[in-house]
Order: sequence, then structure tokens, then C-alpha cells
Amino acid sequence: MELLTLRTFLAVVEEGGVLAASRKLNTVQSNITNRIQRLEEEFGNELFHRQGRGLTLAPAGRVLRGYAEQMLALASRTEKAMRSVGDNSGELRVGTMESFAAVRLPAALMQVRARHQGLGLKVETNPTQQLIERVLSHKLDCAFVGGPLEHPGLVVETVLIEELVLVSAKGMDRSDMPLILFREGCAYRARALNWQRECGHPHSDVMEMGTLDGILGCVAVGMGFTLMPRGVVSSSAYADQLQVSGLKPSIAQVPTVMIALRDNPPLDAMLTLKQAVLNSDSRQLAATVA
Repeated sequence: MELLTLRTFLAVVEEGGVLAASRKLNTVQSNITNRIQRLEEEFGNELFHRQGRGLTLAPAGRVLRGYAEQMLALASRTEKAMRSVGDNSGELRVGTMESFAAVRLPAALMQVRARHQGLGLKVETNPTQQLIERVLSHKLDCAFVGGPLEHPGLVVETVLIEELVLVSAKGMDRSDMPLILFREGCAYRARALNWQRECGHPHSDVMEMGTLDGILGCVAVGMGFTLMPRGVVSSSAYADQLQVSGLKPSIAQVPTVMIALRDNPPLDAMLTLKQAVLNSDSRQLAATVA
């Protein structure tokens, strides 16, 4: 029984069919079908009930699903443990909010690359909720997300506190404008909607966009307003066209936390990355005070 076969089985379960699983795994349908058939022959049990083009788990399939998830999780932890033996081999998979990637992450990654020169770095951006799910499913080694956050399966460490500010175009009246926000799952979106309700405008229009530049660009031309970290606004290409207003601390102060699976051994490169972010925030705070 190979790990690839178990991954194929779980892909069919998660996607609900062979065609969707083949797209997810980037392989032909016949490979998926053959691997499932080999599993059924090996165990002597039918794993799926065929219903037209769809598949549902048979009793044996439900049992195998639980064990397959455990075995793949153990394989992932084993891989991480082996990669942590050396500082300069393997790959570090980092997830991040787009705002953090735009301002905070590049300098920290430079320090990781300088100290762990043979290490491959893979970075992806997503809203906070999706990043949490990808860490929990072993698809990311760590992620920087909006807090506060508590989860029994995660190690959660605060690395900095962002200040959210109200952002609008200079000289524009925002009274009839929509809020422009990231899509569902963004921690800043949740804060912005809470602020909107507290201001007594729970039914104001909301415009959703998927990129940082898209949001600030639309705000700059007067299409709406948003809540965004102050550092993101000041470093934006649209900074000269934007005005910011402070918010009360309960809305403005948002922790950024670094998360990783509690059961996985910490990689040296992850510790380097965390310390680089902490040091960067300390230097920025000192410069602001000075």
C-alpha cells in the first residue's frame, strides 16, 4: 500500500468522483481508477458505491478514510522531522495574508535565505481562514494570519500588532460609499464589518475584491473606503491619494500570529523566520518612537 495510492483515495473522497480527483492530482482518470481498484483488491472490500457518475463511501471506505488520513499525517510529520536534521535542505512552505506579504514578509525571507542557503522557500497568500485550514491539513508548514486565535491543534505565537485605520480618498465624502473588503475568511474583513455595525450602518453596501492593490486603487479613485493596516497604506503606490483616520483600540489593534501544527517538530528555518519578523517589528517601533 503506497502513500500515493492513499492520497489518490482521499482525493476521490474529497472531490466526490474520479474526474474531479484526476484534475486535482493532475493525472488521467485511468490512473485514478487503477489505484482504487488495486486498493479494493488488496483489502478484498469495495471502497465506494457507484451511483451514476458519482461515488459515495462504502463501509470499508469509511474505515480506510480515517486510517489513510492518520498515515498521511504521520508521513508528513516524518518528512518534516527528517528535513529539520539539516538547516540547508528541503523546503519551507509559508502561508501569509496578502497585506503581510506585501510589507512584512520580504525582509524576513531574505534573512531565512541568507542563513539557510540550500532551503527551498514556497510562499502562498490566502485569507486567514483558508490559511488555518491549509496548516491543519499539512499543506503548509506555518502561516501568518490575523488573530486573536486559539486552536488545540496549533501553536499560536503573536509576532506583531497591526494598527487598522480607516482609509478613503482625499477630499471625498464617504457617507454613501460602500466598504471595499477582501473576500470571506479575511480577519480584517471581520473587524471592518464589526466596526460598521458599531457605527450603526450594518446594511451598508460591501464591495469584495481579491487583491490589496485592487482595494486601495478603487479607494484612491473614490469608489469606496476600507479598513487596512497603517503600514500597508503608507507603503502603497496610492499613498499620496489616500487619507487615513484612526479607530478605537478595540477595532484598530489586530495581532498578527504565526501558526504551526502543535504535533510537528519545529523547523530551524521557521524559528529563523519568526525571529526575523519579531526583530523587524522591534526596529520599526524604535524608529517610530525616535
